[in-house]
Amino acid sequence: MSSEKLEIVQTEYQAGRAAFESGLYAQAIQSLETASGLVDRTSRLGGEVQMWLVTAYEASGDTERAIELCRKLTRHPRQETRQQAKRLLFILEAPKLSIPEEWTVKIPDLAALDENKSINFQANPNADIKYAKPKPPVKEPVDLSQVNTKDNRFIWVALIAIVLILGSLFISY
Repeated sequence: MSSEKLEIVQTEYQAGRAAFESGLYAQAIQSLETASGLVDRTSRLGGEVQMWLVTAYEASGDTERAIELCRKLTRHPRQETRQQAKRLLFILEAPKLSIPEEWTVKIPDLAALDENKSINFQANPNADIKYAKPKPPVKEPVDLSQVNTKDNRFIWVALIAIVLILGSLFISY
C-alpha cells in the first residue's frame, strides 16, 4: 500500500473513531467505511477498522449489518481479530432482556419547550423517602430535684467486694 493511501486510511480511521466516541455514529460509519474500502481487510489495521465499524453499526441501531460483518471477521486471518469478533458476536447475538418499568428512569424531553416557559423543578414534599436517616431523639434534661442522692451504702459494699476479690487473687499466686 502506498504511503499516501495509508495516510488517507489512517486519517479516515482516526476520524471515524473520534466521531464514534463523540456519539456521531452516522459520521463514524461513513469514515470507517471509507477507511475499510481503502485498507487491506486481511491486515491488522484492516481488522481494527472493521471491528470499529461493527461497533458503529450496532451503536447506530443497525444490528443486522453489525452481526453480518462480525461473522465475516470470525474468519479473519489474524487470530486476535478472530477472537475479538467471536466475543463481540456472542454479545450481539445474545437475547435482549426486558427491563421492568420500575427499574427505568424517565427523563422528560425538554427540547419541545418554549424558551419563554419556565420549568419548576421541586421535590415532592409528600414523597415517600425510604432511605432517609432518622433524626436522633432529643434528650430532655434530667430534673435533679427528682434524683435520689441519699447514701444507700451500695458503693461501699461494691468496693469491699472488689478489694476482697483482688486480695484473694493476689494471695493465691
